[in-house]
Amino acid sequence: MCLRSSQKRKSEISLQDPIGTDSEGNEITLIDVLGTDADEVHGHVERRVSLQTVRALVHSSLRGRERTVIEMRYGLLDGKVYAQQEVADKLGISRSYVSRMEKKAMERLREAFENGAQSIR
Repeated sequence: MCLRSSQKRKSEISLQDPIGTDSEGNEITLIDVLGTDADEVHGHVERRVSLQTVRALVHSSLRGRERTVIEMRYGLLDGKVYAQQEVADKLGISRSYVSRMEKKAMERLREAFENGAQSIR
């Protein structure tokens, strides 16, 4: 039974298995080769959490076209960042109106963020 069990695991590889040595004679494992910098992983997680927070703030603070403008301008919908002219063309409005809406929406978001930060304290 033990032999059958070990046969099943024969093709498995552990990230901790040594795969060789470096020029100084230290063992190199798969995790050393495949691993990433801890700060990089931490930064990636932090960015995802921040993005979720921003999306929630946009959803709760803005309505209608203002929300659409911010979502398109900053890539909150599909990850693609649209230029003001592209947003204007898609919404059928002028680029200057998009600019004014964006400025007004950003001010509302700033106020909502500050009020939310104060309520946390």
